[in-house]
Amino acid sequence: MFAASSPKTAWPTWWCSPPCPARPTRWWKSPTTSTKKNPEGANNVINQLERKYIEHANELYATEEYKQKTLEFLKEEFDYLRSFTKILFTSFEEKVILAQGEIISTNMVTNYLKECGVKTILFSALDFMRTDKNSEPDFNYIKEKINELLDANPGYQIYITQGFICRNAYGEVDNLLRGGSDYTACLIGAAIKSEEIQIWTDIDGMHNNDPRVVEHTKPVRLLHFEEAAELAYFGAKILHPTCIQPAKFAGVPVRLLNTMDPTAPGTIINNELQKGRNQGRGRQRPHHIHPDSRPAACCWPTVSCAKCLKSSKATRRASTW
Repeated sequence: MFAASSPKTAWPTWWCSPPCPARPTRWWKSPTTSTKKNPEGANNVINQLERKYIEHANELYATEEYKQKTLEFLKEEFDYLRSFTKILFTSFEEKVILAQGEIISTNMVTNYLKECGVKTILFSALDFMRTDKNSEPDFNYIKEKINELLDANPGYQIYITQGFICRNAYGEVDNLLRGGSDYTACLIGAAIKSEEIQIWTDIDGMHNNDPRVVEHTKPVRLLHFEEAAELAYFGAKILHPTCIQPAKFAGVPVRLLNTMDPTAPGTIINNELQKGRNQGRGRQRPHHIHPDSRPAACCWPTVSCAKCLKSSKATRRASTW
C-alpha cells in the first residue's frame, strides 16, 4: 500500500491497493481444482470466496445504499470468475484472474470511503499502466495517461488505483512481474512528480541488517537510493531492488512506514548524500563478496551486475559493514 502526496499540497493523496489477502486466484493453482481437471472443484472454491466477501461487505458498510452497491459488484465479479471454469485455461486467463483481487479490494475501499463522506475516485490501473514489448514499464505512456486522468478529474481528496496489474504492449491484461504495488507506487509518484511516496509495510523502515537472521537490528532513518537498492538486493525483503528506480530517477523521496506503528518515523530514501552520516547505516552481503567488488561504473544492482555477484544460498551469511 502506498500514498503519494500532490506536488502542490498535502492533498490529494493517491492510495494503491496491496495484494489482496483473499484474492480469488487460488483455485486455479491446485491440480485438483484447475479448470482442466476439476471445474466443479474450482466453482466450489470460488463460491467459498464469494461467501467470504459477502460477509465482509455486510459487516463493512453502514448504509443500505453502499452495501447493495458493493454486493451487486461482487456478484458480477464472481460470476465473471466462474466463467473461466467453462473455457480453455491459458496464461492469458491466469493473468486476468490474478488482477481480480486488486480490482475487488479497490472497489470495496472506494465505496467505503465514499460512504464515510470522503471525496474519492477510483482509477483503473488498466487504463494507464502499461508495459512495452520488453515487459518493462512504458513510463512515457504511463505519465501521459495518468496526467490526462488527473486533469479530467480534479478536486478529489483521494485517488485510488490497483497495484501490480497493468496491460502489456498488445493491450492484454498483464502484471509488473516484480515489486508488486510498491513498483506501481514509484511509477505513479514519478509520473505525477509527487512530493513524497509512502510505502506502508509491517516493519519500521529498513533495518541495518536482516532481523530474521541478526538480533537487535535497528531501523536506518535515512538512506540514499543506491544504498537502499543494495540492502534490498542483499536480503532486505521490505523492497524489491529495482522497484524504487522510477522514484530515484525522478528525484521523488520514498518513505517506508509501519502500519503497526503509524507514529514511527520509518526510513526516508532519497538522492541526497549525507557526509558524516554513515554510522548506523547497514548493508547486507554474502560473506565472500567484498564491498568494492562491484564495478565502479555500476551505481545500481543491474541484471548484469547481479549475475556477477550471485552466489549459492548455502554459502551466504549476513554481515554489516
